[in-house]
Amino acid sequence: MAAPTKAQFKAGHITIAGELHAPSEGSPDRKGAAVVVSHPMTGVKEQTSSDYARSLSKAGFYALTFDAGYQGESSGEPRGLEDPSQRVEDIKSAVSYLVSITDKINPEKIGVLGICASGGYVSAAAQSDLRIRALATVSAACVGALTRNGGIYGHLKENPAAIEGALKAAAEWRNAEATSGVVSDAPVMFDSDPSKWTEDSDAFFRGAAGYYGTSRGNHPRCTRKVPPHSYDKMVTYDSFRFQYLISPRPLLMIAGSEAESLHFSQTAVAQAKEPKEVFVIQGKNHFDLYDDLTVSGPKLVEFFGKHLN
Repeated sequence: MAAPTKAQFKAGHITIAGELHAPSEGSPDRKGAAVVVSHPMTGVKEQTSSDYARSLSKAGFYALTFDAGYQGESSGEPRGLEDPSQRVEDIKSAVSYLVSITDKINPEKIGVLGICASGGYVSAAAQSDLRIRALATVSAACVGALTRNGGIYGHLKENPAAIEGALKAAAEWRNAEATSGVVSDAPVMFDSDPSKWTEDSDAFFRGAAGYYGTSRGNHPRCTRKVPPHSYDKMVTYDSFRFQYLISPRPLLMIAGSEAESLHFSQTAVAQAKEPKEVFVIQGKNHFDLYDDLTVSGPKLVEFFGKHLN
Protein backbone atom coordinates (compact mmCIF):
# COMPACT_ATOMS: atom_id res chain seq x y z
CA MET A 1 0.00 0.00 0.00
CA ALA A 2 1.32 3.44 -0.95
CA ALA A 3 2.22 5.88 1.81
CA PRO A 4 -0.30 8.67 2.42
CA THR A 5 0.30 12.16 1.06
CA LYS A 6 0.96 14.96 3.53
CA ALA A 7 -1.84 17.51 3.72
CA GLN A 8 -2.13 20.94 5.32
CA PHE A 9 -5.10 23.26 5.65
CA LYS A 10 -6.45 26.06 7.84
CA ALA A 11 -9.18 25.68 10.47
CA GLY A 12 -9.73 29.24 11.63
CA HIS A 13 -6.35 30.51 12.81
CA ILE A 14 -4.98 26.99 13.28
CA THR A 15 -2.87 25.15 10.70
CA ILE A 16 -3.99 21.54 10.55
CA ALA A 17 -1.58 18.74 9.62
CA GLY A 18 -3.12 15.78 7.85
CA GLU A 19 -2.49 12.78 5.64
CA LEU A 20 -4.52 11.80 2.59
CA HIS A 21 -4.77 8.07 1.93
CA ALA A 22 -5.54 7.37 -1.73
CA PRO A 23 -7.50 4.33 -2.89
CA SER A 24 -5.29 1.27 -3.12
CA GLU A 25 -4.32 -0.04 -6.51
CA GLY A 26 -6.88 -2.54 -7.72
CA SER A 27 -9.54 -1.42 -5.24
CA PRO A 28 -13.13 -0.70 -6.34
CA ASP A 29 -13.75 2.55 -8.20
CA ARG A 30 -15.73 4.69 -5.76
CA LYS A 31 -15.95 7.63 -8.19
CA GLY A 32 -14.13 10.07 -5.91
CA ALA A 33 -15.85 9.14 -2.63
CA ALA A 34 -13.89 10.25 0.44
CA VAL A 35 -14.09 9.96 4.23
CA VAL A 36 -12.69 12.31 6.88
CA VAL A 37 -11.40 10.29 9.86
CA SER A 38 -11.14 12.15 13.20
CA HIS A 39 -9.09 10.86 16.16
CA PRO A 40 -9.94 10.38 19.86
CA MET A 41 -9.28 12.90 22.62
CA THR A 42 -5.52 12.97 23.41
CA GLY A 43 -4.84 10.91 20.27
CA VAL A 44 -2.98 11.67 17.06
CA LYS A 45 -3.66 10.81 13.43
CA GLU A 46 -1.08 8.01 13.28
CA GLN A 47 -2.99 5.80 15.72
CA THR A 48 -6.50 4.36 15.30
CA SER A 49 -7.44 6.98 12.68
CA SER A 50 -4.78 5.62 10.34
CA ASP A 51 -5.94 2.04 10.89
CA TYR A 52 -9.43 2.98 9.76
CA ALA A 53 -8.12 5.15 6.92
CA ARG A 54 -6.07 2.25 5.55
CA SER A 55 -9.08 -0.04 5.76
CA LEU A 56 -11.17 2.45 3.79
CA SER A 57 -8.46 3.13 1.21
CA LYS A 58 -8.09 -0.60 0.58
CA ALA A 59 -11.80 -0.56 -0.24
CA GLY A 60 -11.43 2.25 -2.78
CA PHE A 61 -12.11 5.39 -0.74
CA TYR A 62 -9.96 8.45 -0.24
CA ALA A 63 -9.46 8.84 3.52
CA LEU A 64 -8.18 11.99 5.22
CA THR A 65 -6.71 11.79 8.71
CA PHE A 66 -5.51 14.85 10.64
CA ASP A 67 -4.30 16.09 14.00
CA ALA A 68 -6.77 18.25 15.89
CA GLY A 69 -5.85 21.86 16.49
CA TYR A 70 -3.37 22.26 19.40
CA GLN A 71 -2.42 18.59 19.08
CA GLY A 72 0.01 16.36 17.21
CA GLU A 73 1.66 18.14 14.27
CA SER A 74 -1.03 20.82 14.03
CA SER A 75 -0.39 24.33 15.34
CA GLY A 76 -1.94 26.05 18.34
CA GLU A 77 -1.02 26.95 21.90
CA PRO A 78 -1.35 25.74 24.61
CA ARG A 79 -0.40 22.29 23.46
CA GLY A 80 -2.99 19.61 24.10
CA LEU A 81 -5.92 22.00 24.48
CA GLU A 82 -9.23 20.22 23.96
CA ASP A 83 -11.59 22.82 22.51
CA PRO A 84 -14.88 21.36 21.22
CA SER A 85 -15.64 24.36 18.99
CA GLN A 86 -12.20 24.10 17.40
CA ARG A 87 -12.56 20.34 17.00
CA VAL A 88 -15.83 20.77 15.12
CA GLU A 89 -14.24 23.48 12.95
CA ASP A 90 -11.30 21.15 12.24
CA ILE A 91 -13.71 18.56 10.82
CA LYS A 92 -15.60 21.08 8.68
CA SER A 93 -12.29 22.44 7.42
CA ALA A 94 -11.16 18.91 6.57
CA VAL A 95 -14.29 18.58 4.43
CA SER A 96 -13.40 21.88 2.76
CA TYR A 97 -9.91 20.57 2.06
CA LEU A 98 -11.35 17.51 0.33
CA VAL A 99 -13.73 19.69 -1.69
CA SER A 100 -10.73 21.69 -2.90
CA ILE A 101 -9.16 18.57 -4.49
CA THR A 102 -11.30 18.95 -7.59
CA ASP A 103 -9.37 16.49 -9.74
CA LYS A 104 -9.83 13.57 -7.31
CA ILE A 105 -12.70 14.10 -4.88
CA ASN A 106 -16.40 14.25 -5.67
CA PRO A 107 -17.83 16.90 -3.29
CA GLU A 108 -21.19 15.09 -3.34
CA LYS A 109 -19.56 11.94 -1.89
CA ILE A 110 -17.91 13.00 1.36
CA GLY A 111 -18.50 11.14 4.62
CA VAL A 112 -17.07 11.48 8.09
CA LEU A 113 -15.91 8.92 10.67
CA GLY A 114 -15.24 9.87 14.30
CA ILE A 115 -13.66 7.68 16.97
CA CYS A 116 -14.27 8.12 20.73
CA ALA A 117 -14.65 11.86 21.51
CA SER A 118 -14.58 12.51 17.78
CA GLY A 119 -17.71 10.41 17.49
CA GLY A 120 -19.27 13.34 19.30
CA TYR A 121 -17.41 16.01 17.36
CA VAL A 122 -18.32 14.59 13.95
CA SER A 123 -21.93 14.38 15.07
CA ALA A 124 -21.91 18.07 15.98
CA ALA A 125 -20.25 18.89 12.66
CA ALA A 126 -22.74 16.89 10.61
CA GLN A 127 -25.68 18.46 12.40
CA SER A 128 -24.77 21.81 10.84
CA ASP A 129 -22.83 20.92 7.67
CA LEU A 130 -24.87 19.50 4.81
CA ARG A 131 -21.71 18.73 2.83
CA ILE A 132 -21.29 15.69 5.08
CA ARG A 133 -23.36 13.08 3.24
CA ALA A 134 -22.93 10.15 5.63
CA LEU A 135 -21.82 9.94 9.27
CA ALA A 136 -20.30 7.00 11.15
CA THR A 137 -18.78 6.68 14.61
CA VAL A 138 -16.78 4.10 16.54
CA SER A 139 -16.89 4.02 20.37
CA ALA A 140 -18.47 7.47 20.38
CA ALA A 141 -18.49 9.69 23.47
CA CYS A 142 -19.37 13.28 24.38
CA VAL A 143 -16.67 15.19 26.24
CA GLY A 144 -19.26 17.62 27.57
CA ALA A 145 -21.26 14.87 29.26
CA LEU A 146 -18.04 13.29 30.55
CA THR A 147 -17.12 16.57 32.22
CA ARG A 148 -20.56 17.29 33.66
CA ASN A 149 -21.08 13.71 34.87
CA GLY A 150 -17.60 13.15 36.23
CA GLY A 151 -16.87 10.09 34.09
CA ILE A 152 -17.81 7.96 31.10
CA TYR A 153 -20.09 5.39 32.70
CA GLY A 154 -23.75 5.26 31.80
CA HIS A 155 -25.04 5.26 35.37
CA LEU A 156 -23.47 8.66 36.00
CA LYS A 157 -25.73 11.68 35.71
CA GLU A 158 -25.04 15.40 35.70
CA ASN A 159 -23.15 16.07 38.91
CA PRO A 160 -22.88 19.57 40.40
CA ALA A 161 -19.74 18.54 42.30
CA ALA A 162 -18.08 17.29 39.10
CA ILE A 163 -18.96 20.51 37.31
CA GLU A 164 -17.68 22.67 40.16
CA GLY A 165 -14.47 20.66 40.36
CA ALA A 166 -13.83 20.98 36.63
CA LEU A 167 -14.53 24.72 36.59
CA LYS A 168 -12.42 25.27 39.70
CA ALA A 169 -9.46 23.48 38.11
CA ALA A 170 -9.86 25.57 34.95
CA ALA A 171 -10.10 28.81 36.92
CA GLU A 172 -7.04 28.05 39.04
CA TRP A 173 -5.02 27.16 35.93
CA ARG A 174 -6.04 30.37 34.19
CA ASN A 175 -5.24 32.45 37.28
CA ALA A 176 -1.83 30.83 37.67
CA GLU A 177 -0.97 31.69 34.06
CA ALA A 178 -2.30 35.24 34.44
CA THR A 179 -0.28 36.00 37.57
CA SER A 180 2.93 34.22 36.61
CA GLY A 181 2.95 34.88 32.89
CA VAL A 182 4.18 31.32 32.47
CA VAL A 183 2.32 28.60 30.58
CA SER A 184 2.78 25.55 32.77
CA ASP A 185 3.13 22.04 31.43
CA ALA A 186 -0.30 20.40 31.34
CA PRO A 187 -1.02 17.40 33.55
CA VAL A 188 -1.27 13.91 32.09
CA MET A 189 -4.86 12.69 31.86
CA PHE A 190 -4.02 9.09 32.77
CA ASP A 191 -0.99 6.88 33.38
CA SER A 192 -0.32 4.81 30.28
CA ASP A 193 1.92 2.25 31.99
CA PRO A 194 -0.15 -0.96 31.95
CA SER A 195 1.88 -2.38 34.83
CA LYS A 196 0.46 0.28 37.17
CA TRP A 197 -3.13 -0.86 36.61
CA THR A 198 -4.68 -3.91 38.26
CA GLU A 199 -7.95 -5.78 37.84
CA ASP A 200 -9.35 -3.56 40.59
CA SER A 201 -8.46 -0.37 38.71
CA ASP A 202 -10.97 1.65 36.72
CA ALA A 203 -11.81 -0.50 33.69
CA PHE A 204 -11.91 2.37 31.22
CA PHE A 205 -8.52 3.79 32.14
CA ARG A 206 -7.06 0.30 32.35
CA GLY A 207 -8.24 -0.22 28.77
CA ALA A 208 -6.75 3.13 27.75
CA ALA A 209 -3.36 2.14 29.15
CA GLY A 210 -3.59 -1.17 27.30
CA TYR A 211 -3.85 0.75 24.05
CA TYR A 212 -1.83 3.94 24.48
CA GLY A 213 0.86 2.41 26.68
CA THR A 214 1.75 -0.52 24.43
CA SER A 215 2.80 -1.12 20.84
CA ARG A 216 -0.90 -1.16 19.92
CA GLY A 217 -1.18 2.61 20.10
CA ASN A 218 1.91 4.20 21.60
CA HIS A 219 3.15 7.25 19.66
CA PRO A 220 5.70 9.91 20.71
CA ARG A 221 3.38 12.80 19.82
CA CYS A 222 0.55 11.36 21.92
CA THR A 223 1.35 12.94 25.29
CA ARG A 224 -2.08 12.51 26.94
CA LYS A 225 -1.59 15.99 28.44
CA VAL A 226 -4.72 18.14 28.65
CA PRO A 227 -4.55 21.73 30.00
CA PRO A 228 -7.21 22.18 32.71
CA HIS A 229 -8.78 25.16 30.98
CA SER A 230 -10.01 22.65 28.42
CA TYR A 231 -12.68 21.78 30.98
CA ASP A 232 -14.43 25.13 31.03
CA LYS A 233 -14.70 24.79 27.24
CA MET A 234 -16.12 21.29 27.50
CA VAL A 235 -18.58 21.74 30.35
CA THR A 236 -21.23 23.53 28.27
CA TYR A 237 -20.76 21.41 25.13
CA ASP A 238 -23.24 18.72 24.03
CA SER A 239 -22.31 16.54 21.05
CA PHE A 240 -25.72 15.01 20.46
CA ARG A 241 -28.14 17.82 21.33
CA PHE A 242 -29.22 18.26 17.70
CA GLN A 243 -28.67 14.72 16.46
CA TYR A 244 -32.06 14.77 14.71
CA LEU A 245 -30.73 17.39 12.27
CA ILE A 246 -28.51 14.79 10.60
CA SER A 247 -31.53 13.14 8.95
CA PRO A 248 -32.24 12.39 6.13
CA ARG A 249 -28.53 11.74 5.80
CA PRO A 250 -27.57 8.28 7.16
CA LEU A 251 -26.09 7.68 10.60
CA LEU A 252 -24.18 4.58 11.80
CA MET A 253 -22.81 4.30 15.34
CA ILE A 254 -20.61 1.29 16.14
CA ALA A 255 -19.76 0.24 19.70
CA GLY A 256 -18.67 -2.82 21.64
CA SER A 257 -21.14 -4.65 23.86
CA GLU A 258 -18.68 -4.33 26.77
CA ALA A 259 -17.76 -0.70 26.09
CA GLU A 260 -18.23 1.73 28.96
CA SER A 261 -19.23 4.24 26.29
CA LEU A 262 -21.95 2.10 24.63
CA HIS A 263 -24.73 4.17 26.19
CA PHE A 264 -23.60 7.25 24.23
CA SER A 265 -24.22 5.52 20.90
CA GLN A 266 -27.54 4.10 22.06
CA THR A 267 -28.78 7.47 23.31
CA ALA A 268 -27.51 9.40 20.30
CA VAL A 269 -29.17 7.02 17.85
CA ALA A 270 -32.41 7.22 19.85
CA GLN A 271 -32.29 11.02 19.48
CA ALA A 272 -31.66 10.80 15.73
CA LYS A 273 -34.14 10.31 12.92
CA GLU A 274 -34.01 7.71 10.16
CA PRO A 275 -31.98 6.38 8.51
CA LYS A 276 -29.98 5.37 11.56
CA GLU A 277 -28.37 2.31 13.12
CA VAL A 278 -26.52 1.42 16.29
CA PHE A 279 -24.31 -1.57 15.51
CA VAL A 280 -23.08 -3.47 18.58
CA ILE A 281 -20.08 -5.79 18.32
CA GLN A 282 -20.29 -8.53 20.90
CA GLY A 283 -17.52 -9.00 23.44
CA LYS A 284 -15.59 -5.83 22.58
CA ASN A 285 -14.82 -2.91 24.87
CA HIS A 286 -14.25 0.75 24.03
CA PHE A 287 -10.57 0.40 23.13
CA ASP A 288 -10.77 -3.01 21.42
CA LEU A 289 -12.32 -1.28 18.41
CA TYR A 290 -9.42 1.13 18.09
CA ASP A 291 -7.30 -1.52 16.39
CA ASP A 292 -9.49 -4.59 15.97
CA LEU A 293 -11.29 -3.80 12.70
CA THR A 294 -12.36 -7.39 12.03
CA VAL A 295 -16.05 -6.48 12.21
CA SER A 296 -16.10 -2.68 12.27
CA GLY A 297 -13.91 -2.31 9.17
CA PRO A 298 -16.17 -4.24 6.77
CA LYS A 299 -19.26 -2.66 8.34
CA LEU A 300 -17.93 0.83 7.61
CA VAL A 301 -16.96 -0.12 4.05
CA GLU A 302 -20.49 -1.44 3.51
CA PHE A 303 -22.03 1.71 5.03
CA PHE A 304 -19.98 4.26 3.11
CA GLY A 305 -20.13 2.13 -0.03
CA LYS A 306 -23.92 2.24 0.07
CA HIS A 307 -24.41 5.87 1.06
CA LEU A 308 -21.55 7.53 -0.84
CA ASN A 309 -22.52 5.65 -4.00
